[in-house]
Amino acid sequence: MASTPEGKVKIKAKKILDKLGAYYFMPMGGPFGRSGIPDIIGCLNGRFFGIECKANGNKPTALQMRELQDILDHGGISMIIDENNVDYEIERKLK
Repeated sequence: MASTPEGKVKIKAKKILDKLGAYYFMPMGGPFGRSGIPDIIGCLNGRFFGIECKANGNKPTALQMRELQDILDHGGISMIIDENNVDYEIERKLK
């Protein structure tokens, strides 16, 4: 089954997080979930993080940006990754 461009970014991100030994999960969207939550939520070495995955020049919505800012405001790490920065952005922010 072929993956979407954003799906390919998520696959790469998960491989990097696995290599780093991070705890993470991907919240399921839907009517009972919270809107705007980052695609990947996790913790590494006591540091909470949220990762929003994008592709093809897409940008986060205002609601997604608010959630990422809330994570930062509470001492966590937030990042937006895409096919152009996934290979280094996660390691740069989590090491």
